[in-house]
Amino acid sequence: MVVPMSTKHTANEDRAIGEIAAAAGLTIRTLHYYEEIGLLRASKRTEAGHRIYTNADVTRLYRIKMLRSLGLPLSEVGQALDNPAWDLKSTMASQLAELEQRIAVESRLSGRLKRLLASADVTSTDSSTDMLTLLEEMAMIEQTVENRIAIIVYDNLEKAFHFLQDAFALGPGELSRDTDGTVVHAEIEAGDGVIWLHQETPEFGLSSPKTLGGTSSTTAIMVADVDAHFQHARDFGAAIVYEPIDQPYGYREYSARDPEGHLWSFMKRLK
Repeated sequence: MVVPMSTKHTANEDRAIGEIAAAAGLTIRTLHYYEEIGLLRASKRTEAGHRIYTNADVTRLYRIKMLRSLGLPLSEVGQALDNPAWDLKSTMASQLAELEQRIAVESRLSGRLKRLLASADVTSTDSSTDMLTLLEEMAMIEQTVENRIAIIVYDNLEKAFHFLQDAFALGPGELSRDTDGTVVHAEIEAGDGVIWLHQETPEFGLSSPKTLGGTSSTTAIMVADVDAHFQHARDFGAAIVYEPIDQPYGYREYSARDPEGHLWSFMKRLK
């Protein structure tokens, strides 16, 4: 559907891609990628071809963000979205219930810690009973952990964000800026997980290999075709450490470095 561009706002408001990206904490590039893989398509276009998102599109984007927050990879989010049994209101109610339960547990934990700190003798029998309950409530909070996130430190977040997409074909995620337009947080999709890109932070001892002059870790990514991935990365200009090879531990892999010196390995299990 082609519609004229308008700045008027109505109850059933149509929104431009920039507004949607800013509200969702995503980049325009990410929304383009969601369209490429069939995850989220703008229902309308202006006469100039600009994407226009309807209320239904916004609801679908909420579902995408909600499912991603639960740890689902993009490859599975689409399947969940197409489930006719899915209901927006009940999902939001469930999400609220889980949040309120966690808040209640943390509130009890806070109160119990305050009582223990105020106790004259934290080793007394009464205190030990409180301590045992404290351990149980801590375990309840820990059991709510649903997935892990890898964090990699860079000096130039925006440059790294685009390089990892272009050279290593990792899926675009979120790119967040402060009021001055400086990138302060970035995320990259990596198969069934997500990688956060973190700014160098000297007070926490977080530095890029470019600053340190070396790295103490590597990131390994499973890919469908190691040789094709290698060819793509090399053609883009990635610094290849070694070309695809069958390793004695049962994987075919190659390694490359990004512009700041992080070591990446891309591999697939041998049959």
